Amino acid sequence: MENQCLGLAEAVGFQPVVKRVWVSFPWTRLPARLWPFPLRAAARGSDALVPPWPDMLITCGRRSVPLALTIQRQSGGKTFTIYIQNPTVPANAFNMIVAPEHDGFTGANVHVTHGALHRVTARRLNGDAATFAPLYAHLPRPLVGVLIGGSNRRYRVGEREMADLGDKLRQLHEESGAGLAVTASRRTGAAAMGALSEKLAGVPAVIWDGQEDSPGGNSGDNPYYGILGLADLVVATCDSISMVSEACSTAKPVLVAHFPGGSKRFYRFHKAMEKDGYTRKFMGHYESWTPPPLDDMSAAAAAVRTVFLTHLG
Repeated sequence: MENQCLGLAEAVGFQPVVKRVWVSFPWTRLPARLWPFPLRAAARGSDALVPPWPDMLITCGRRSVPLALTIQRQSGGKTFTIYIQNPTVPANAFNMIVAPEHDGFTGANVHVTHGALHRVTARRLNGDAATFAPLYAHLPRPLVGVLIGGSNRRYRVGEREMADLGDKLRQLHEESGAGLAVTASRRTGAAAMGALSEKLAGVPAVIWDGQEDSPGGNSGDNPYYGILGLADLVVATCDSISMVSEACSTAKPVLVAHFPGGSKRFYRFHKAMEKDGYTRKFMGHYESWTPPPLDDMSAAAAAVRTVFLTHLG
C-alpha cells in the first residue's frame, strides 16, 4: 500500500513526506467509520498528524480513511485528498480516487487503472539492472525472473504448492535452457522456500530470500527491480496483484503461477490481464509474445495533476 502511494506521488512529480500511523486499542475493535475522534486513534510510535496540513494527501488502506477525511475537514477543504483502491465510502468523500478495475468502484471523480499502482520506472529498472547484472552474469540466457509471494487471506502457498512450482520451473529450464533469477517475499516462508530450492537443485539459478542460512539463500540488497530489468520473461505468483502489475509494467511477457484459493476480486484481475494480453498462465513452458503497453502510472499521474490544478483554482 505504501509503495502505491509513493509511486503515485513520485509520478505526479512530488517528493512526499511519509506518515506511518498505527492504530491502538480500543480503536482496533471498532470499524474505522465509527471512530468518533479519528486523530486520537494513532498509537504510540506513530508519526504525528498535526498542522500545517499538506496541499495534497495520498492515502491507502481502509483505516486511513477517517484520518484522511478528518485532515481534509480540519484544513477547511484546502487539502486535496486522494485515496487509492476502494475506500468503502461514497466516492465524493475524497477529491479523487484511483481504483483498479477489479475493485469495481466507479464515480465521476474515480480514475480507473488496470492493476495496482507501483514504483516501477525505466530509470529504476535500468539502474538496478546495472547494479545486479554481475550477480546473474553466469546464468544461461534467456533469463527468467521468478517473483515469489506467499500465503495470505486468499491463497495457501505451502511446501506442496512450492514444490509443484519448482517442478514447473525445472521443466521450463530443461525445455528452453533458461537461467532463473528467483526472489522471495516476506510472506514466502522458510519451509516453502526450502521446498522450492530442493526442486531446483542442479538448475542454473540464483535464489534470493534475504536469509544467509536459508537453503539457496543470498543475503544483501533486494534485487527485485534488478530482476525485472534484466529478465527476458517473468514468472510471478498469483497471490499478489501488485507484483503482477509491476511485472506487466516492464512490457515483458508475464506468466502467472496459480495456487489454490483466490477470490472474486483476484479472479476479475487475472481474467482481465489474460484477456488483454498482459499475462498467460504458467504451465511449465517458456513462452514469448509482445504484450501491449501498460502504463497505469503515467495516466493516473496526468489525471491527478489535472484535477489538482482545478482544485487550486
